[in-house]
Amino acid sequence: MSVIVIEFITLDGIVSDPDGSGGTPTGGWAFRHGPETVAGDKFRLGSTLDDGVLLLGRTTWHLFSRLWPGRNDPFSARMNAVPKLVASRTLTDASAWANSRVVDSDLVDAVKRERRDVIITGSLSIVHALMAEDLIDEYRLLTFPTILGTGERLFPAGGPPRYLECLSAEQTGAAVLAHYGRATL
Repeated sequence: MSVIVIEFITLDGIVSDPDGSGGTPTGGWAFRHGPETVAGDKFRLGSTLDDGVLLLGRTTWHLFSRLWPGRNDPFSARMNAVPKLVASRTLTDASAWANSRVVDSDLVDAVKRERRDVIITGSLSIVHALMAEDLIDEYRLLTFPTILGTGERLFPAGGPPRYLECLSAEQTGAAVLAHYGRATL
């Protein structure tokens, strides 16, 4: 089992509001590069979606539950079919998106008990909670040539050092997809 974080990110490490749904002044930065830059399986998840589980926070889950069910391309079919865990203290009904269920226990314990690969998309509070417990095995980052100067960062200041190795990197449209894993020292 691996815990995989996938994020749209700017050159200065900002991950907040890439699509503009949060209504921030700098929101929508990822989509300024055209829909082809963010469409499809940009994070090269492939069969990981078939065998793994998505872990989403309430806000990301709400956004995705409005977007994905109405789509019918092959990648959307995978997104709709994958089991989804929703980490929320307030959401009680996850029936709006097929194969979703609310995590009804401690988040960290739930991830430690999971036998499938866990894929986290967006959901920064979940990423930070699992980062604090050193549970993240991979980061797949689609980095956009944008500097915002403000917003929420993937790696917060003052956090413990993490040593990663670059497993692959490739340009995809205006962005660069880089795949990082734990460094073997």
